[in-house]
Amino acid sequence: MSEESFYGVTLTAANNAVSWDASDSNDEDYPRGQKLIIRQILLGAEAKEDEFNVVEVHTVKDKLKIPIAVLKAGETRACNPDIEFYETAVTFKLIKGNGPVFIHGQNIKDEVEVVDMDDGETGEEDGEVAE
Repeated sequence: MSEESFYGVTLTAANNAVSWDASDSNDEDYPRGQKLIIRQILLGAEAKEDEFNVVEVHTVKDKLKIPIAVLKAGETRACNPDIEFYETAVTFKLIKGNGPVFIHGQNIKDEVEVVDMDDGETGEEDGEVAE
């Protein structure tokens, strides 16, 4: 069974970074299997003309820092990156421009069955006898 919820944040010059962490949920029903999917990044109507707004993502798991959106009023006001962050912490940061930039997507929690790989395995092939 899975549970989906809307995810939305706003980045501005005054509030230029927002974090999301799968491990912060403290949800006993979904101890693992949580992911964030970013569907769309939009530049607000109040954004200054001819100003680039660059959104960068920082991931903890892969130690990655990379721009995921470059928006400019009058040219590109939206992008649809459709990127997923699975069981990691991420920070979205407005590294250039004043915004506002709106990021939205889905937070999905899946039940993941944890399998114990040592259970029932002896390390021997069927039919072989240990000496």
